[in-house]
Amino acid sequence: MAISADDVFQKTMTREQRAEAARRGAAMIEEYKTLQQLRKARELTQNQLAELWGKDQVSISQLEKRSDMLISTLRSYVEAMGGSLNLVVQFEGQAPLVLSGLTDQVETPRKRKHGRDFRSKHDTPPAP
Repeated sequence: MAISADDVFQKTMTREQRAEAARRGAAMIEEYKTLQQLRKARELTQNQLAELWGKDQVSISQLEKRSDMLISTLRSYVEAMGGSLNLVVQFEGQAPLVLSGLTDQVETPRKRKHGRDFRSKHDTPPAP
């Protein structure tokens, strides 16, 4: 006799765990839709984007289903479609800050320098 996933979840997870799983599932679906919709808005199939990006169609499909990815991967995905990616941070009562320099160079977290590695377009560069 088959047991439904809902029955298993009810018996093995707390109410909070089920709510968190539902929230994460919904977020994953929204991200999938978002990347898929972005590609479709550019009137590209997964195969066409894969060719432009130098990947295979399966890689595009897997990427569009991810719930988390590197900024550099997202930037590369967008650039393969002919766009550019800008990251903007907004705080209440302050002008938006455009982050730069986060993915210009590939860095591992261990090699990243501590301190400020972003600037507002209004900031002046540090003195040498």
